[in-house]
Amino acid sequence: MAVAVKYKNSYTHGMKTAISLPDPLFQRGEQYANRHALGRSELYARALEAYLKTHDDDTITAALNEVYGNENSSLEPEIRALSLEALRAQDWAG
Repeated sequence: MAVAVKYKNSYTHGMKTAISLPDPLFQRGEQYANRHALGRSELYARALEAYLKTHDDDTITAALNEVYGNENSSLEPEIRALSLEALRAQDWAG
């Protein structure tokens, strides 16, 4: 009965899965979770959420569009001419 109560109040309310981690990474995670009073499931869920948030292409594109959406992206004529000249000078055959 005590085990059921423990799990009922824990973070594990979604999909359960098994993963393999290198021992040093697992130990670091355990130490972090203990220091911050987090359950293992909560730590890994937070870590995955943070990873996906920072590596989600749509999120990154939206953030860049917000920052640069109103910026003029055209090149000055001199820079454009130099860029074209540099591109023409390249050997594109390989």
